[in-house]
Amino acid sequence: MVNPFEDTLQRLNGLTEYSGKEGVRFTPEDLRILEAPKRTLVVNFPVKFKDGSTRVINGYRVQYNDARGPTKGGLRFHPQVDLDEVKALALWMALKTAVVDVPYGGAKGGITINPKETAVEDLEKVSRGFIQQIHNFVGPDKDIPAPDVYTNAQTMAWMLDEFEKIKGVKAPGMITGKPIELGGSLGRDIATSLGGAYVLKEMARIYDLGLAPTVAIQGFGNAGMNMAKILSDWGYKIVAVSDSKGGVYDAAGLDVKKLIDVKTKTRTVTDYAGAKPVSNEELLLLKVDVLVPAALENQITEKNAADIKAKVIIELANGPVTHDADKILHKNDVVVAPDILANAGGVTVSYFEWVQNLQGYYWTKEDVFRKLEVKMVDAFNRIHELVKLHDIDHRTAAYIVAINRIIDAEKKRGNLSQKA
Repeated sequence: MVNPFEDTLQRLNGLTEYSGKEGVRFTPEDLRILEAPKRTLVVNFPVKFKDGSTRVINGYRVQYNDARGPTKGGLRFHPQVDLDEVKALALWMALKTAVVDVPYGGAKGGITINPKETAVEDLEKVSRGFIQQIHNFVGPDKDIPAPDVYTNAQTMAWMLDEFEKIKGVKAPGMITGKPIELGGSLGRDIATSLGGAYVLKEMARIYDLGLAPTVAIQGFGNAGMNMAKILSDWGYKIVAVSDSKGGVYDAAGLDVKKLIDVKTKTRTVTDYAGAKPVSNEELLLLKVDVLVPAALENQITEKNAADIKAKVIIELANGPVTHDADKILHKNDVVVAPDILANAGGVTVSYFEWVQNLQGYYWTKEDVFRKLEVKMVDAFNRIHELVKLHDIDHRTAAYIVAINRIIDAEKKRGNLSQKA
């Protein structure tokens, strides 16, 4: 099993060869400040469940780097959450906020729990209990959580309410991805998918994917489902989708509206009629124009990378492609839009939400989407300029753009020498 944090550190170490080249503003010594998180919180707290049992809940919050502003990052509920995973996700968030140039650092959190086997009332107790443990370390000017895997607007609402009760103040900007009624932003629900779609639109033009590119999407949760709907509306042909129980494939194209109805009613896409069954592993290897990994990390590794037939990969998930797989894909001319760019629409609109909370003034959905497109297209263009300049892959270019900005901020603060 690939350790996601060690894998990411490998990527960072690989950037030392670009030091001194045009457009690169950091040295190998500078990179050492990103080898470990600034702060790591590990909490354990008891919760009495509705069945009468008392369970000790394990939770993590990693605040990786705050040179560019308050740390920012999602909070996931998952039975396999561990510290190395959260550290990797927090580092990716620091890079992600820098790539799209929003004034944040990076953080991430996780609670080790299976929400599919936990009553709603107990999830609320866990959410409030976690905030009770970390309330001194989060807030609108410190660290701002958001939804992630198996958490949602309701989870954020519980956490906001608990924070405000403890502090005795109203502080909607302490968390994003909230319900609209509590200060959430219009458009936040599809922001991750729409941001990825804006990046894909630019790549489709540059790499000539044609009028109706074929798409396979691994993962049909919020991000994957919305990506399918957006791309279908734009004229792309969705030929395969999957979730944790399996997938379906139809070369002629799937009816996305029908697919969403089936998923909503049965909680799986496998009950969609009139298509061939396909496993998650098989979906990755289909001959399509665009592959969208929208599930979990480490899906494309050195074991299957050589068999990928897609022309373009859009990483809606965090870390779906390992470092070793990246090298194989680049060698085979498979173009990857890396997670720190492709799924940065979520944190970008979270930033918009935070700004609206601080101002007490709210934008229309059209305003949000227009601002999002500008941010995503500008970030892609800056990355693509480096791709062309140094003949490198988009992930390496994205890391360089992000690290330049983080290291610039550290130097201005006096934390690193400004001598190049």
